[in-house]
Amino acid sequence: MLLIVGTIRLPPDNLMAARPVMARMVLASRAEDGCEEYSYAEDVLDPGLIHVKEMWRDQAALDRHFASEHIAAWRTTWQELGIGERNLRVYEVGPPRST
Repeated sequence: MLLIVGTIRLPPDNLMAARPVMARMVLASRAEDGCEEYSYAEDVLDPGLIHVKEMWRDQAALDRHFASEHIAAWRTTWQELGIGERNLRVYEVGPPRST
């Protein structure tokens, strides 16, 4: 299992325009084979900071995601939305357990 966590940043004034674009990306990604979880969340204390969390079954699923049409469309919006700072990391994780 692969876990991707991190943040992206955009100007707070662009959040209204970004929300429907991000929603399309999330919904399309969640529909992909091998996507176990996919979410974006706005930071409540730092406007314009978006927390990203993704969970993928394996590297093949993640590779298909990176080659998908919806991720290509998402990337074309970055300049217009002012998305510049991206800090995302991939981790290999084991089976989940309750805390």
